[in-house]
Amino acid sequence: MIDALAAVHRAFRSEYGRTVAILMRSIGDLDAAEDAVQDAFTAAADVWPAQGVPPNPQAWIVTTARRRAIDRIRRTQTEQRYAPHIARPSVAAPEGTGDDELRMILLCAHPSLSPETQVALTLRYVGGLTATEIARAFGSTEATIAQRLSRAKRKIKDARIDLPGSGRIHDQLGVVLAVIYAIYNEGYVTTSGPLSRFDLSQEGVRLARLVVAHSKGALEAKGLLALLVLLQARRPARIAGNGSLIPLPEQDRRLWDRDMIAEGQTLVRECLTADKPGQYQLQAAIQAVHCDASRDADTDWRQILALYDMLLPLVPTAAVRTARIVALSHVESVETALEQIAPESGDHYELAVRADLLARLGDAANARVAFQRAASIAENTAERTHLLRRADELT
Repeated sequence: MIDALAAVHRAFRSEYGRTVAILMRSIGDLDAAEDAVQDAFTAAADVWPAQGVPPNPQAWIVTTARRRAIDRIRRTQTEQRYAPHIARPSVAAPEGTGDDELRMILLCAHPSLSPETQVALTLRYVGGLTATEIARAFGSTEATIAQRLSRAKRKIKDARIDLPGSGRIHDQLGVVLAVIYAIYNEGYVTTSGPLSRFDLSQEGVRLARLVVAHSKGALEAKGLLALLVLLQARRPARIAGNGSLIPLPEQDRRLWDRDMIAEGQTLVRECLTADKPGQYQLQAAIQAVHCDASRDADTDWRQILALYDMLLPLVPTAAVRTARIVALSHVESVETALEQIAPESGDHYELAVRADLLARLGDAANARVAFQRAASIAENTAERTHLLRRADELT
């Protein structure tokens, strides 16, 4: 029974969004499609433990969801209007694998929806996360996420936003990539709780692969996939056994996943050949340079600084500006870098970098204060613990 329920869980994660997309394509109603798919998974949880997992779980879910949709339509006395569009022969194999999932991504990332809603919808309908799981990932409440999803569905219905064709990927590529990057980042450093969520990070990588496969070699899609793969390759060395953060300079580089690094660097080289750098390609190139170094002391900081100089005009955020300052401290001097960080910054990452620069200059007292201030505003528990440890080491 445990294996059967585990199979239901796996099918839910991998097939929920795609099946909703298939049903929505037939009946044009997100709520009705979702209800039918939920009925199908409820039936799977009842039937599979007793009768065994079907040879093709994906097809079973799609077929059952279609039947449940027909039942619901009949009950609402609209059979004549809709049933002919839904009633198809039993599905022998999954149809449109990837294509329907991509259409659902495009719907979730519709430009009329807020970025937060786009991410929540994508996690729900593409990643198969429950409202509870999404709430935990974002440090929110289940009620808040449920309301956000409900409002989004109402907006999609009222505005008559249809399931986009997969050919729309190039029109919405920027938004889709931003949503995937947001999902990955939430897994890389969670808003609250443990340092990271491996499932969210993996979901980000999976979605990036899907978009690359359907975007006909779009450079920024390749760049995002390269970036996520290279970050994911270092994960085994980034988190200690007790869940604490291990900064890049202190990581055991023998633990890095060399296959993933090779994949990411191959993608970066493909992007460089086209010579049309975008923000994700540049970020991936920076990570590729880090991954080239067998020791922290071997890092090519001049190349990294040059890449940040290209990235900053494209992404003028505090995080990129601060990361560039770190590179500057290695290429020029710590003093020069320190001059570019305001002591009263309200960003914990910027404060942490300032504290580190002060420590490198031997100013332990001010470094300790800066680490403590950074810890006081850091939301992630593991990051806060790490910053307080750095402060204590200076006493």
